[in-house]
Amino acid sequence: QVQLVESGGGLVQSGGSLRLSCAASGSIFSINDMGWYRQAPGKEREFVANVRNGGVTDYAVSVKGRFTISRDTIKNTVYLQMNSLKPEDTAVYYCNAGIGIPHSSGYRDIWGQGTLVTVSS
Repeated sequence: QVQLVESGGGLVQSGGSLRLSCAASGSIFSINDMGWYRQAPGKEREFVANVRNGGVTDYAVSVKGRFTISRDTIKNTVYLQMNSLKPEDTAVYYCNAGIGIPHSSGYRDIWGQGTLVTVSS
């Protein structure tokens, strides 16, 4: 069974920083894209950032220049460094990855359980 486990959320003041981590574990053959999404109270889940298998990154306009996504392919882990945090960044942050399973074709879309980030004004 494959799973993603996030860590690093918490409470921070406006202008502060946090670093989220997400580790993939289980029977993994390969990992395609890894990324982060977030869902604020009363809102739909939205894209935050993504890093492709080759290292190319994409960011939502709202976080570009403040957040940095990176991945460690040896540890099957993706990180999200969040700087200059704003109250509107408050949300549950979810890790997402396309994971290839041994003896199976294609990639499975796997989600983590989420980690809460709260930014106080």
